[in-house]
Amino acid sequence: MDKSSKSKSSLSVQTIVLAEIAWAVAALLFFLLFSVTAPGEKRPFWYSAGTSFFEAIAFLVAAFLCYRNWRSPQIVSGRNVWLFIGLGMFCYFIGNLLFSYWELNLGIEPDVSPGDFFFVLTYIFLIVGMVLAVASRRLNLEIWQWGIVAVIGVLGIILAGAVSLPVGAPVQSVLMQPVAAQTVPAKPSPKAPSGKANSKAATPEKSKPTPAATKSAPATTAKPSPASSGQPIPAIATEERANTPEWAKSLEELLSPLKPILDWFYVITDILLLIIATTLLLAFWGGRFAQSWRMIAAAAFSLYIADIWFKYATNRLEGYQSGGLLEVFWVFSGVLFGMGAALEYDLSSRSRSRSGRRRAS
Repeated sequence: MDKSSKSKSSLSVQTIVLAEIAWAVAALLFFLLFSVTAPGEKRPFWYSAGTSFFEAIAFLVAAFLCYRNWRSPQIVSGRNVWLFIGLGMFCYFIGNLLFSYWELNLGIEPDVSPGDFFFVLTYIFLIVGMVLAVASRRLNLEIWQWGIVAVIGVLGIILAGAVSLPVGAPVQSVLMQPVAAQTVPAKPSPKAPSGKANSKAATPEKSKPTPAATKSAPATTAKPSPASSGQPIPAIATEERANTPEWAKSLEELLSPLKPILDWFYVITDILLLIIATTLLLAFWGGRFAQSWRMIAAAAFSLYIADIWFKYATNRLEGYQSGGLLEVFWVFSGVLFGMGAALEYDLSSRSRSRSGRRRAS
């Protein structure tokens, strides 16, 4: 019975790990094949839905595996550790669903969405869980190891600070630009010919035909004007914006002042996660449970990479659309958290069974 249960446990962890790796590879291929678009071309709906699907499944599975660890009395590193990490995974899953609904179904990309509240909880729960993991283990790091932690922390601060500062004016979101283009340039565009006509004729009487042009112009120029600039995104976004429910627009305006606070929150928590992940990696290095916590540390690093890239892209790349190649690291993060939880469960089960055998003997 012991051998069969051990083989089943071993098969189960192998199946989970292989499935997680396969999911990560599939996500990477999906991003590699379909993330590149022509300049000014909007990413298709199915691609954005696919990226959200890969992230959602990765974090949902990770939440379930962490929940399994929390329910097991055999977990050596502490059940509360996996409770908070699992809550973080589940909150990210909910936040991703809300963000996807906001972006795909409502057709808007606000500075702050309701999903951000769950993303905030994700970071809080992850930091608490990883701090509990560090606190449960006596840290006997050497001076050079503390030096590594300090160097990585400083580099993380410099990198996060560099990408958080926009170049010149703040870059507006992709879907907010068409609104400005419609409300501001729509009026001057018909007046531009009248201005030239006035300069040639030098009479105010020729300025009267311009209202007729302004009445007929929006019906014909509202859609072609973005195409003339080589960017078809504004026309599509304007139509989507027109179909956006009023409650969503009002909620967007209500939440938008929170953007500076959330930006600083994400920067600080990313740096904390980076430092804690480095400390975990060095603290558990070489032990029996080093393999699982290496996965957790790698998951935190992947989360940091994806967050930093997204912040860089939204601040430095004008007209950036979500779904870039490096956003696959969000999928990697969920996969690695799940692998770490599965390995921890397997190692803890084996450790308890061995200790039970020794007591029986």
